Amino acid sequence: MTTWTTSARTTGLRLLALCCLTLGLLVGTSAQAMRIKEVASVEGVRTNQLTGFGLVVGLDGTGDQTTQMPYTTQGLSNYLQQMGISLTSTTLAQLQMKNVAAVLVTAQLPPFARPGQALDVNVSSVGNAKSLKGGTLIATPLKGADGEIYALAQGNLIVAGAGAAAGGSKVTVNHLSAGRIPDGAQVERVVPTALQDGPNVNLSLNATDFQTARKVAQAINQQFGAGVAQALDGRTVRVLAPTNPNDRVNFLAELEELPVQATAPAAKVIINARTGSIVLNQAVSLGACAIAHGNLSISISSTPVVSQPNPLSGGQTVVTEKSNIEIKQDAGKLIQLPAAAQLTDVVKALNALGATPQDLLAILQAIKSAGALNAELEVI
Repeated sequence: MTTWTTSARTTGLRLLALCCLTLGLLVGTSAQAMRIKEVASVEGVRTNQLTGFGLVVGLDGTGDQTTQMPYTTQGLSNYLQQMGISLTSTTLAQLQMKNVAAVLVTAQLPPFARPGQALDVNVSSVGNAKSLKGGTLIATPLKGADGEIYALAQGNLIVAGAGAAAGGSKVTVNHLSAGRIPDGAQVERVVPTALQDGPNVNLSLNATDFQTARKVAQAINQQFGAGVAQALDGRTVRVLAPTNPNDRVNFLAELEELPVQATAPAAKVIINARTGSIVLNQAVSLGACAIAHGNLSISISSTPVVSQPNPLSGGQTVVTEKSNIEIKQDAGKLIQLPAAAQLTDVVKALNALGATPQDLLAILQAIKSAGALNAELEVI
């Protein structure tokens, strides 16, 4: 029988506690708990898109060719009329303003924005200007979808690029026909937000999922009491909130930090047909199937042929081309793919085919049609 001393017993208890703590951390990490603010947002609290037509001046001869871009001349004429300068139609037709460019200005108006706050704006050329580098955007009103002016933009552009041209050669680094003005717009009008209207606040999930909606409602009821939250559908959770504005803000701040256990996503395969990219999530599984895959290649080559006329015949030497077309088809081999229940097994099975990403696009669609791919195909 083994006798434990006091120090040995204490050391053993410490080791046991350390092991339990490590196990708890591992379990907590694998649970992948997320906060409510990461899976849902408060309904009505949203950004608004603003846009406007403006002019960039001060360019170094890289602006619009005004003879081909009439709206640049018209825009400058309207601006000068506001400054008290009127130009005749003959004068407008003779203008060659290579240092002016017509642009579209866009910005996002964040929720709860107040007059006087600054916004970042993006400026993009709509004419044939070669570069906006070094230009200044003159005062441009930014309007919302209702036609009202919500901000006013003006400032110097930041264009992250460079370019040079000489002797018919041209070198361009990055994009020169678009730029950005940090804090280049000032808010002029408030967009009302229905956050304080009514006794309830609706939470909108980022993706439709009944399991997530139920878990969000359960987490809220567990923290604030039964009946506070109610899942209306797979995307909306109604929450009973305090009516006092300060109490409602504190309530929402605490609500957004509540943890919610992540749910297993639906099996989905995302296919980008333009780039050949394929993305599979962890829920994709593969049934047993057999695939035969072969490649078909067509090569066309041209060989110059010189036709030389006879001496003193008065003919001319003619160079023609002879085209050779070769079709090659590799033999297809029937490959058996075993059933795969995990993503790693699915990847190994698809790699065993030795097919290119473009070929995998057709193979995955065929496997789905055969009923061996347990996933939804989405082409973007």
